Amino acid sequence: MSGLPLDQLSILLIEPSHTQRRIICGQLEKVGAKNVETASSPEDCWEVMQQFVPDLVITPMYFEHSTAAELLIRMRADDLLKEVSFVLISSEERWDSLEPIKQAGVIAILPKPFATNDLEMALNAASEFVSDAEGELCYDPEIVKTLVVDDSLTSRKHVERLLLSMGFSDIELARNGKEAVELLSESVFDLVITDYNMPEMDGAMLVSHIRNHSFQKEIPIIMVTSETDLARLKSVSVAGVTAICDKPFHAGEVKALINSVLE
Repeated sequence: MSGLPLDQLSILLIEPSHTQRRIICGQLEKVGAKNVETASSPEDCWEVMQQFVPDLVITPMYFEHSTAAELLIRMRADDLLKEVSFVLISSEERWDSLEPIKQAGVIAILPKPFATNDLEMALNAASEFVSDAEGELCYDPEIVKTLVVDDSLTSRKHVERLLLSMGFSDIELARNGKEAVELLSESVFDLVITDYNMPEMDGAMLVSHIRNHSFQKEIPIIMVTSETDLARLKSVSVAGVTAICDKPFHAGEVKALINSVLE
């Protein structure tokens, strides 16, 4: 699966430290990324993005007066910037700090310091999201009816944008398992993509309902989740989920999973 060549990828790097900016720019150049703009703060970044929309934004987690999560949420609410890919460089490990970033659809989270090949993989993931080059598909995406279930608006919209970029057009959105069950009782779907942690009815309960009580028992179900509890994930597998994808995910990974479960 090929994407936009890295030397054509438009990148905006936000980094308050002049030294770190120079180091990261050097690593970007090493992997073939040549079209790189830099900014020292989210405010400067926002001014730059009012002039051109980058394909990818790379940023650390913390700034003097704000965080990367705040910047990403602001971008997702902007019609011009909502589809821009996002890579975080941070050694942060706290769940409550990383979860908003994951929910909003970050392409990759790289540690400090990061390996050059990890950076290259993140850039390739961004290039796949920008490019519509998908190769041969075993199905016609225009006739696949898909249900996306997630309590996070930004996460729902991110998955929806990814599906639209693949050629899907018949997409329904639900905020939790309860809403999904109602939609499943009214329409026939070809694919369900769901989160795990949701109010009222979570992903595990939704999978169990579909496999045991729905008239669509055989429908493929992909779970996209940041859940790390192995016991809980095992229960989902036992319940009958078709495939599980970790958050953060990149476009190529989800596209490959969709192609696999619909084959």
